[in-house]
Amino acid sequence: MIDRQHLKIIKAIYTCGSMTEAAASLHLSQSALSHAMKKVETTYKVPVWRKEGRKLVLTQAGRSILGLAERVLPQFEHTESMLHRMAQGKQGILRIGMECHPCFEWLLKVVAPFLKAYPDADVDVRRAFSFGGLQALHGFDIDLLLTPDPLRLDTITYTPVFNYEQVLVMSTSHPLASKSFIQPVDLCSETLITYPVELSRLDVFCQFLTPANCAVKAHKTIETTEIMLQMVAAGRGVTALPKWLIQELDEQSELAFRSLGEPGIHKTLYLGHRKGGDPFGLVDKFIEMALSGLHNDDGE
Repeated sequence: MIDRQHLKIIKAIYTCGSMTEAAASLHLSQSALSHAMKKVETTYKVPVWRKEGRKLVLTQAGRSILGLAERVLPQFEHTESMLHRMAQGKQGILRIGMECHPCFEWLLKVVAPFLKAYPDADVDVRRAFSFGGLQALHGFDIDLLLTPDPLRLDTITYTPVFNYEQVLVMSTSHPLASKSFIQPVDLCSETLITYPVELSRLDVFCQFLTPANCAVKAHKTIETTEIMLQMVAAGRGVTALPKWLIQELDEQSELAFRSLGEPGIHKTLYLGHRKGGDPFGLVDKFIEMALSGLHNDDGE
């Protein structure tokens, strides 16, 4: 029978690649680790790993157990963390994942009053660019997902938070600043600066350039919004960002923005969460505060 220790061992073998390192990471002897997994192999009559040189490589059976480990272990850890906090008389921790990278400033405006209102609750925000938000939400790695592109699942509920327009941002001296709106062909000679994410997740490509069979002269990626906007203000390129973000900047006098197409690209930001499984009610409380403090640059 597979138990939690077996899952931890398989995950460690996959991560470390050797018996020695896996045993050390789990504070086990190599013989104890090997003996535990030998019981699994004997019970199910399949090998879970094989040696390739000095490395241990998971077999198909081992990868099947790894898949279970990656789904279940985060749930163990999250539940244990909550139980420890309950024992200390504290509320839980709210883990928020971001797929809207420029929305961090907006998120801070909700997090600050939330922490003040619930002093026994903690907040953890994750905004890695390779972050697989929906998978992390479904796998209990996060509790809330901030996203403009919800993927519908029966187990996930999405609450619309606010509407916004995605606009092209350029320096005030840029020739495109003289236009009333931007057409796809206008970007053919431009350097476009974006966050380092897949093109399929960038509206300026998938909703604007690609449908018109247009491409930019050059595409650069920058991780931080501040540096991106400094590059744009210096005339090193253009970028696409939410209109509300530009309107709130102190350096707005150095930047101009125009709609992408005459009708513009209009988006909605959502907070996604699992149905049920909110023992402290923190998800509902955070969403309530987000809705009470929302702003809408679409005027809705």
